[in-house]
Order: sequence, then structure tokens, then C-alpha cells
Amino acid sequence: MNHTVRNIRTVRTVRTAVCAAVVLGLAVGLGACSETVDQVDKAVDETYEVTYEVTGTSVDEIQFHAGGGKAMDPEIETVKSPELPWRKTVTLRGIMPPAVMPIALDEDGVDVTCSITYKGKVIKEAEGEGLVTAGGCVADSPVTG
Repeated sequence: MNHTVRNIRTVRTVRTAVCAAVVLGLAVGLGACSETVDQVDKAVDETYEVTYEVTGTSVDEIQFHAGGGKAMDPEIETVKSPELPWRKTVTLRGIMPPAVMPIALDEDGVDVTCSITYKGKVIKEAEGEGLVTAGGCVADSPVTG
């Protein structure tokens, strides 16, 4: 009988220890989750500047993200018949991807280069025929990674 009481106490002690470990694990996990949410909130609200540049010839218009709209559904601004070289600095927010898309109606005579610069460093560049078929320069938001 005494042996049975000792086993019950051992089971209760182990159960209490397991429950305490689970509660501690949840608290630590929720704390880590809270930190992740804080980082996402900060990234979404953070603004950053990029400079777009388009050089070359035969560009009929340039479309680009200028900061309007939602992060994953940005408004696209357009410059028709741009004078090249063309350069524009914009302020974007959060996870909005920087993007500049030169458009040429006559792909045969295209000689174009586009680039996106962030803090003095080119984060995306494309040129020539590949640029036209790929749709320009689109980069990941620098505040996300």
C-alpha cells in the first residue's frame, strides 16, 4: 500500500513538472511569436527610398511603383515619352516591392537598361531584350530581409 501511495505521488510530481514545462514552453513560444509580430509590424510601417534609373533609347513609357496603393497591390505611375536617361527617387513603405518597367512598343530597336538603387547600392538591374521580356526591374523590399 505504501508503495502505491509513493507511485501516486511520483506520478503527480511528474505530471506537475510536465505541466510546468508546457506552460513555460508556451510562454517562451508566445514571447517569440510576439517578437515576430513586432518585427512584421515594424517592417510594414517602415519607409525606405529607392532610386529608379532607365537609360538607352526607344522607350515609349516608364511605369513604376511610387508608394501609393497597398503593399502587395501598389498603384503604378506612368511617364509617357520619357527623356532618357530618366531618374526618379521615390519613398516606398514596408513590403512594397520597388519596381520600374520601361515599355517599348517596337522591341526590335530597344537598347534599354533599368536599375533600382537602395542606399547607394544597386539591388536590381536588367538590360536589353531580357529587360523587355521580363517586364523591367522588380526587387524585393529591402526592409524585409
